[in-house]
Parts: sequence; C-alpha cells; structure tokens
Amino acid sequence: MAEPVQQQRPQRGRLRADAALSDAPPVDPHAIDRAYRFYRAKRYARVEHRRETRMARARFWAFLGLLLIACAVVAVTVWSEVARIFGI
Repeated sequence: MAEPVQQQRPQRGRLRADAALSDAPPVDPHAIDRAYRFYRAKRYARVEHRRETRMARARFWAFLGLLLIACAVVAVTVWSEVARIFGI
C-alpha cells in the first residue's frame, strides 16, 4: 500500500517570509502612473464641468436679459404706434 507524501513544515522565521514574498502577486510597474493619470483626468473633467455649467448659466441670464430688453423695445414701439394711430 502506498504511503501518503508527508509535507515538510516551514520553519517559523525565514521560510515563512520567503514564502510570503514568493506568493505575493506581481506588481504592475505602470499601475501608479495610470492611476495618477486617471484621477488627474477625473479631476480635470470635474473642474471643466463646473466651468461649463457656470458659463451656461451666464449665457442663459445674458440671453434672458437681451430677450427682455427686446420685448420692452417692441412693447414701447407698439405702444407709441398705437398712440400715434389712435391719438391717445
């Protein structure tokens, strides 16, 4: 009958550290640079979005102001023409 293979126990000190180093996952040397670029792009996108939102808000209020001025000009013009035609 075959006997089971007995595994040798690692020593408590040095071999356990060696085993931990050999079992460590491989390190991607470019991972840090990629993460840095990713978060920098994310931060830039957030800042750019805020800038675009601020500019859109300014364009909206400028357009609304011009529209109100145009409406006022048309209203005054119509009022003056009605007053001139009907003698009010």
